[in-house]
Amino acid sequence: MPIENFYTAAQAASLLTLVQTSNGPVHCAFRAPDESVLDGLGLSRDYQIDYPASWLTLVVGDRICIHDIAYHVKAIRAIGDGAERRAHLARLSELPQG
Repeated sequence: MPIENFYTAAQAASLLTLVQTSNGPVHCAFRAPDESVLDGLGLSRDYQIDYPASWLTLVVGDRICIHDIAYHVKAIRAIGDGAERRAHLARLSELPQG
């Protein structure tokens, strides 16, 4: 099954979060620090979004908005066969001052 089908089904079930990007809105799987993951077996350590690579192109340094909060893309990596991506984020208020 193509990863896009999985994400489309998750979006239809209201399991994804709307992410505003410079290229427009897209629905992604969003995780926040200390959020329970894997059905309670672990905790997320970072802000991150997972998404199909065909739906969104991000680069390190991009800014996105989730629930009216701005984030900075810290890192991006491919998941599995590369059809899916994971972007690690930092809230803009948490970025080092410099």
